Amino acid sequence: MSDTPGETPLGPDGLPRCPWALSAPDYLAYHDEEWGRPVHGDDALFERLSLEAFQSGLSWITILRRRPGFRAAFADFRIAKVAEFTDTDRERLLADAGIIRNRAKIDATLANARVLAGWEPGELDALIWSHAPEPAGRPAPRTLADVPAVTPESTALSKTLKKRGLRFVGPTTAYALMQACGLVNDHLRECAARTTP
Repeated sequence: MSDTPGETPLGPDGLPRCPWALSAPDYLAYHDEEWGRPVHGDDALFERLSLEAFQSGLSWITILRRRPGFRAAFADFRIAKVAEFTDTDRERLLADAGIIRNRAKIDATLANARVLAGWEPGELDALIWSHAPEPAGRPAPRTLADVPAVTPESTALSKTLKKRGLRFVGPTTAYALMQACGLVNDHLRECAARTTP
């Protein structure tokens, strides 16, 4: 266990977890099965990038609980399909109670899809993963205080995505994407999910 008492609490199965994983029931499966696991594929990464942008200023649990609604509203985040959304689709999204009805974030998601639709297949995947830091240079965090909100790599990823025309991709959002998609492993050192394949 970590030196800080209670920093890596035990889950319902008796295994240690990152504290946030036990703060709400919805988090446990996400923590154990998704967060920090490698995600590949342009559409899958577009979904994660979009959801991280929608999360900006909100708690992740809000997005996680609405993820089925987001997937339904945004055609399962298929880039080619979302890129074809019309003004009618935009108005539908602004009225959809199953998602976060933030005009700027909806507009950014639609604009990002249009930009990405012009990229080569696999280009988004390659670009994002080219910013993954060397795992050997990152010691496992012992406490939540050891987990950064921004890194040089996330700042570089943010700059690259913005330069390529994407919106709502600041350094903090880029780092949350890196955590969620397994570019970095920020499970605490004693967390059971850190070493589970």
